[in-house]
Amino acid sequence: MSSNREAVHVELDQVEAIERSLRMIADIVKQKGREILNEFPITPPQFVALQWLHEYGDMTIGELSSKMYLACSTTTDLVDRMEKNELVERVKDENDRRVVRIHLLDKGKTIIREVIQQRQVYLQNVLENFSHENVDFLEHSLSVLFDEMKRDAETWKSF
Repeated sequence: MSSNREAVHVELDQVEAIERSLRMIADIVKQKGREILNEFPITPPQFVALQWLHEYGDMTIGELSSKMYLACSTTTDLVDRMEKNELVERVKDENDRRVVRIHLLDKGKTIIREVIQQRQVYLQNVLENFSHENVDFLEHSLSVLFDEMKRDAETWKSF
């Protein structure tokens, strides 16, 4: 927890309810995302790979495998199919020609943008039932939760 805030004791039943809500929300978002993906010529794992590349830029197969929690051989097959469909391309690293990076092509960027836009429209429709105050509170709370979780993950990486 951040040093500029007082530690708060959270009751176990609240933690259980929050964890359950987050898990169920994630399941609904994933299911809605898969419904949207049915309109596009990619599989869910390909979409996840495209998202990582869109978010973090060019990566090696090893880096992408690590992000996706897949074996390198599985990721290689995934990239092969995406390259065949002109979603990504392999490019040699400018600083080290032995290193090959996966680069997101325009067709892949377009699919990511369109899918994310449709997901945002879905979320916007759901949030229309909320008050402005509740939307603001939700946005702020999720931002704080994400920052805390990210900080905690970085702390664990240092061990």
